Order: sequence, then C-alpha cells, then structure tokens
Amino acid sequence: MANLKISELNPVITVTNDDVLAIVNGGETKKITVADLVAYNQLGWNRIDDTVYTSSNKLSLSDGVQITLPNNGGNIVKDGDYTFYDSATNKLLGDSVNDVYILTVVFSSAAANTNSTHLDFALEGSGQINRVSKTLQYHKGNGVEQNFHDVYQYYTDADFVANGVTPKIVANGGTAEIWDIIFFIQRTQRYI
Repeated sequence: MANLKISELNPVITVTNDDVLAIVNGGETKKITVADLVAYNQLGWNRIDDTVYTSSNKLSLSDGVQITLPNNGGNIVKDGDYTFYDSATNKLLGDSVNDVYILTVVFSSAAANTNSTHLDFALEGSGQINRVSKTLQYHKGNGVEQNFHDVYQYYTDADFVANGVTPKIVANGGTAEIWDIIFFIQRTQRYI
C-alpha cells in the first residue's frame, strides 16, 4: 500500500496484517501494523465464579487478619481467549503496560457484630503496594446476609504485567464470613 493521506484513500481498500499505518498525534508519528491495530481493538472480559465458598461452606474471616480473597475459578465464562485472572496463584493478570481494566467484585457476607465490624478490600502488588482499596460497611444488622457489588478501575504498569496483583480482604472490628465470590474483569482500553 502506498503512503497516502486519509483524504487520498479510496473508500474501499484492501489491507493485510503486514501493512503499516502511520498515526499522527500531536505532531508525533507512530507506525503500527494492521495486525497490531486489530489486536488493540480486542478488549475482552472474564467472569470467574468461585465454587468452593458457598452458602453451605462460608469462608471465615478473623478480626484483623488479612487474607487473599480466594476464587478457584470453578466456573469461568469469557469473551475470546483472554485470561485476566489466574486461579492457581489468585492473581489478576495484565497483558500490556498501560492497558485499562474494570474489576467488579461480588460476594455475600455477614458479620456477628455489624456495629463494630467492617471489611477492607485492596489490590496488592509486589512490595505490598495498595493499588486500589475500599472500606466496605455492613448496613443490614448482625448476622444478616448482605450482598456486596463493588467496581474498581485500574491500569497495568510494568510491575503488574510482570507479577500480577492479588485481591486481599480483611475484617476489622470483629469476625465475618464471605461466600459466593465472583470476579468480573473487563479490559476497556489497550495501549499501543
């Protein structure tokens, strides 16, 4: 394909994966192959359901003891061949530096004393860096099941891509139980 400006292109053109396109942004020109452009547009999503901790087998959280929020990936539904979570290591995965993701974490929980107990959720990378964190409150009363559905947005840096990130949870102020854990991970932007 010849070096043409967009205004010079024929409305119907044929390109191959090896063809190179020039993208100009702010005076800077970046060359990208058609294959890379196609890969850039492949975003994808994963839904990962834990099948170990259910309403009949609840995960107990001790007061002040942070643990990895487990998800064995017993049921996985996904768009394409993308894998954004490794159930063997309990880590969120990233493909490329500067990709952007949205993580939805869903689970049921109850605490014996909701006046003093809350949960703290965090994504931790190497060096125990809190990437994303949130305090989760109980509102329904002592021992009453409460459904949590929280959304977190994050990007992947070189450390994230190389090592992954671990979802962590801790009950503070009392004990709690968690079950029916679901992760829904969607890649919303790929960086070229």
